[in-house]
Formats: sequence, structure tokens, C-alpha cells
Amino acid sequence: MGVERALALLADPTDAEADASAGYLDVLGPGADGGAGGIEVTGLTQSLMLTRAVPFVYERWWRPALGRAAKGVLGPRMADEHRIARLLLGLRPGDGVLDVACGPGNFTRDFARVAGPAGLVVGIDASETMLARAVRDTPADQAERTAYVRGDAVRLPFRDASFDGVCCFAALHLFEDPMTALDHMTRVLTPGGRLAIFTGCRAIGGPLRGLDALAGAGSGMRVFEPDEITTALADRGLTDVHQRIAGFTQFVGARLPR
Repeated sequence: MGVERALALLADPTDAEADASAGYLDVLGPGADGGAGGIEVTGLTQSLMLTRAVPFVYERWWRPALGRAAKGVLGPRMADEHRIARLLLGLRPGDGVLDVACGPGNFTRDFARVAGPAGLVVGIDASETMLARAVRDTPADQAERTAYVRGDAVRLPFRDASFDGVCCFAALHLFEDPMTALDHMTRVLTPGGRLAIFTGCRAIGGPLRGLDALAGAGSGMRVFEPDEITTALADRGLTDVHQRIAGFTQFVGARLPR
């Protein structure tokens, strides 16, 4: 099973004894009411992700609606996001992929379809309710190539150079320490591995300038400057850094040199 294959990628030997009775590896331990297991919750948006209600509406209603508002009416739709993620990762059969803050596994399952039986796709998230939905929605024929881990998406619990691709879509702006998250995403990439990010971006100018700050107020969502993520990736030694801005969002891809 994919869970058994993922065990070999964990950095801490004690995590090999993590509870997997719910269908995912839990390296965080018990959390109150399905909470974040000691991980800092940054605001209302992240708190809602830990509830029992949001996972049931996330893939079909919640995520598309929020994405449409942030990307604008002419921005990429959800099907386009999946395609963009695959292209940024350069996905091929046999690849190992990490889906950071995977939620209910909508992107994880898509990556597993491309990675094929020889590949392995691991989704990591702090929310028990999201992961329960991810396990439930993952087809049986993907069980050997898909694994879910309940862990810290900022300080990833995996060994160095574990994945050919790392994806973090619609989550980096919710992390309490996004730059540390980028450190870990880079660390777990194999030489030549690719990173794909979709996150918030401050409007460059015009009437939208300032509305982005209002959108983030109280929600816990950070709004990055237009060059903040691309510069951070270049500073970490990644190359082929490219960016597409859509509304208050940005798609960023980069590669770790061989």
C-alpha cells in the first residue's frame, strides 16, 4: 500500500510507528476536536479547514468559489489549475510527488493518475477531517501509489531529497511561517526536482490596490508582494523561476538544479 511506501520517506524513525488506523499516517498525534495537533492556526480560514463541514463542500463549492473571487472572472478555472500544476511539476509516470496542505486530496488523486503504478504521491495536511475525506475519496486502484500523512506542512517530516516534485496550491498564504515552509519544500526535492505554488499576491496597482489587504484582514491569509515568492525561491538556489499573476493570486514554478 502507499502508506507503507511512504514510511520509508519519514525522517524521524519514531514516526514509523505512527498510527495509520484511519487510513493515513498520523505523525502529529491527538488533537482536540480534529484540530491541528499543536500547529499554530493563523486565522478564521485555517480554522474552518479543521471543521467537519468544510471537507464535504471544499472540492465542489468552497475552493472553486474562493478561487474565482481571488483569481477574477477571467482567471484560470479549477480544471486549469490542475493542468497548470501538472505542467509546473513536469509530471511523468514513476515520479514521486508531495502535495503540501493537500486538503481532501483533489490534486493528490490527479497527480497519482499521472504518476502511475510506479509512482508515489503523498498528501500531507494537519486536518483530520480533510484527510478522512481524502482517504474516502481515493479510488482503490490508486491505493498502492497514494499515501496521506497528518503532519506539519510547514516543517515537513520527510527525509532530504525524497520527492521529484512538490506542490503547494492555495495554502502557503495560510502558514504561520511561509519562508520556513519554502525551506522544507526545497529540502525534500531531489536534484532537478520541480516546485509548484499557487498563493496570494498583492495587486500591482490601480483600483485593486488596497482591496487585497482588506481581504486578508481577520482571515489569517497573508498577501505576498508580487516579487516576494519568486525572490525567495531564487535565494534558495532554485532556477527557472517563473510566475503568472491572476487577480490577487499567483502561480509560481521553479526547479532545483541537478
